Order: sequence, then structure tokens, then C-alpha cells
Amino acid sequence: MSKRIRLNGLRQNTVGHTAMGLWRHPASQAHRYRELSHWVETAQILERGKFDALFIADALGPLEVYQGKVDAALRDGIQTPTDDPLLLVSALAAATQQLGFAVTVSSTYEQPYSFARKMTTLDHLSNGRIGWNIVTSALESAARNLGLDQQIPHDERYAIAEEFMQVVYALWEASWADDAVRFDREAGVFIDPAKVQPIAHQGRYFQVPGIALSEPSVQRTPVLFQAGSSTVGKAFAARHAEGVFLSSYDPQITRSMVDSIRAQASSEGRDPQSLKIFNIVTVIVAATDAEAQAKLLDYQQYTSLEGSLARYSALLGIDLSVLDPDQPLQYAETEGIRGLLEVFTRLDASRLWTPRAIAEFVGVGGGGPVIVGSPQTVADELERWMAVADLDGFNIADPVPPVTLGDFVKWVVPELQRRGRVWADYEGATLRERFRRPGLSQVSDDHPAARHRQRRHPQGSPDVI
Repeated sequence: MSKRIRLNGLRQNTVGHTAMGLWRHPASQAHRYRELSHWVETAQILERGKFDALFIADALGPLEVYQGKVDAALRDGIQTPTDDPLLLVSALAAATQQLGFAVTVSSTYEQPYSFARKMTTLDHLSNGRIGWNIVTSALESAARNLGLDQQIPHDERYAIAEEFMQVVYALWEASWADDAVRFDREAGVFIDPAKVQPIAHQGRYFQVPGIALSEPSVQRTPVLFQAGSSTVGKAFAARHAEGVFLSSYDPQITRSMVDSIRAQASSEGRDPQSLKIFNIVTVIVAATDAEAQAKLLDYQQYTSLEGSLARYSALLGIDLSVLDPDQPLQYAETEGIRGLLEVFTRLDASRLWTPRAIAEFVGVGGGGPVIVGSPQTVADELERWMAVADLDGFNIADPVPPVTLGDFVKWVVPELQRRGRVWADYEGATLRERFRRPGLSQVSDDHPAARHRQRRHPQGSPDVI
């Protein structure tokens, strides 16, 4: 039996996210990112489509690599302005019953003690529908604006993240026993003090001597997502992630990434199939292939060359404005630009890749493939990706919000349901139950967070992590 295709909606609390310039399209509501009603509408569209979750990306600094300034990003609203995604979630949880929420938060700039409380609070208010996309933040602009002279080196950011995880695991899993909350009116005891213990963490980067400030939520640890692409990032994902986000344009290339992550998870003592792996995809769908192609051509009129180059400059740390937009990249001198060329040459070696060609290629669907066609054509291609790449599902982008997600729910979801590839209704109450099975709301025994469970018992003094 073919496995279920898991679906997440992909958004950022900003104007320009995966598609640059499409905020200008008459149907786009991207400018309403600051309105709660817009986000409620988006969440309810996804819930009607039985999506697992809304994945909200984030960035903590402006994109200022292109031309050495932020102007191009501002003109196209690319990640600036951007509002805090975490503050959306409690309202969206109140407006939905089943949809999960995976929120991007950086381990580099949070304190684990206060962050653990934030996530537990959201898990309480959503009845267990919260996930955390763990990032370490690559932007130099974020580092400078958050009190650092320069960005912390890449591998050290992951070292910080490793210790961060140990602290939050201890707070979520070890500090409070399952029966610590007595709520005994007659005895006058709300919490049994003997069943709450300090975590006593003394580490290189964090010192957290005390107890968790919140009582445990139904999931305790939120569902953990990660999208690292470097060697150390993939190792981190294999160790900690329950969901892995990929950005790849070719299913065979994606398969090699998936196989590598699953093999690393196995080497960590984890069930490799317990990791659910998603690739970003943009879907342009209509009743017929011809109508969908016409819709794509309509969208492409509004893409921004400069906006796409500004976004890719920030992602790569390379100022693409120094290049002639029509000069083939094989004549560029820097290693970074050669690396960029290699990525796209692997996709189509016969094409002459220039900065303009790349910007046009990623204009509507930056980060992954653009699938265009009728519901049947789209479903066929999604199934092909699932089979070739060994994926568990997709992050569905929304270049013309909320129209493109609405189109997907209207046209594609019924076709996938007819094929038995998308569930007809939700199973399980919490987000983690969707990952595991109904009745299993907490991390599996082979997950590193589970090692802290034995410390819930109050006998004796806690070990120092």
C-alpha cells in the first residue's frame, strides 16, 4: 500500500517569501501578512484540506548582501518587513481544531529557559499541536542587530544548538513528574513539590540551575523539525529532527539527500523511517493543463529579477549584483558563484545559466520544483516525487497568498484523496500523533529527548547534564 502524502502549508510572516515580486499580482493578499484575519483564513483553508500543519518560516535580519545594502529587499518586501511568527500561533490554534503549527525559532538568539516556557505555553493552548523548526541563523545582519560584532562561526552555532537541545529536553522531559500536578482542593496542594526537580544544568553556553517554569504539556517536547543542508546540519537533523525540510529541484538528487539523512539517523540509533522528510514544492493548478499553464504565464509577468537575485545573494552570501545578469556563470571567478552554477548545472547541463536565467527559474517557486497542470497532472507528479525521492510529503508554497494554497485544496487534495494518498480526515489529536500514531503524543524511545525521562523520578539528587 502506498504511504500517505503528508502536507504542510509553507508561509513566512512577510510579503515576499518564495516568490519575488508576485505581491504585485491583483489577486495576491501578501500585503495582508500583518492582519490576523488573513492568517486565520490561511489556517482554515489548510484545515479544510486536511493539511498536517502550517509551517511558518522566519528570518531575524534583513537581506543586505545584494549591492551591499537592503534597498532591493525593501523594494520587493523580501523578508522585510517581517513580523514574529510565534505570536500568531495561539490565535490560529483558537481558530482551528486539528491543524498543527511548526514555527521557526533560532537556537542562537533565544535563551533555552524562557524558550521552553513559550513552546509549552503554545502546546497547552493548542492542545498539543505545536512543532519547532530549529534553525541556527546564518544572516550576518541578524548577528549585528542582536548584539554581536559578527556572526558566530557555522559549526559553533551548531555546538550551541546541541547544548540548547539538552537544556530544553531536560526542562520539558525531566523537571516535572507526570503526576506532579495534584489539584487537591481538600489537601490544599496544587503541585506536589516532591515531584518537581531542578535540572541543574551547568554547561559551556548555558547555566540553568532551576526547575521548568511550566507544567508539562501533552506533547512535553514539541515536534522537532530541521532543515540543515551542511554536513554538520544534516548530522544535527539525523540526531534530533522528527521532520526534515528539504529544498531541492530534482527528485533523484533529493533521493540521495534522503538516503543520507536516514542512514545517519540509523547510525544515531534511531528508526530511519521515523524521520518524516518533506520537500518544498510550488503547485499551479487549474481544471486543465492549458488553463494551469496560462495561470503560470500570468504569474510570471509579475516576478522580480532584482528581487530573486537579492534573495539568492543572501542565501549564498554572494553579491550577485557584481555580475552582468546575462553573462554565463562559467566565466565568473569566485568559488561561491561556481558552486551556484554547479547546483543548476546538475538540474540542466544543456542550459546556459546566467544570473537572469536563474532568477527567472526561481521567480515563482524559489527553493523547489514548480508543478503546473490539472489535478491529475499535479497528482501524478507528486506521486512520482514520492516514489523516486522516498519522501513523506511536501511543504506547499503559497506564491499568491492565499490563492495558490486555496487552489491546491480545491483541486489537488480531492484528487489525492480519490487515489487514497491523502487522508479523508485527521487521525490523532496531537501533531506528534500524526507523526507516530494515535495515542503516542510524546517522543519515541529512540529519540535523544527520551533519555531525560528517567530523571522525572524525585528520588535522589538529579544528575548534572
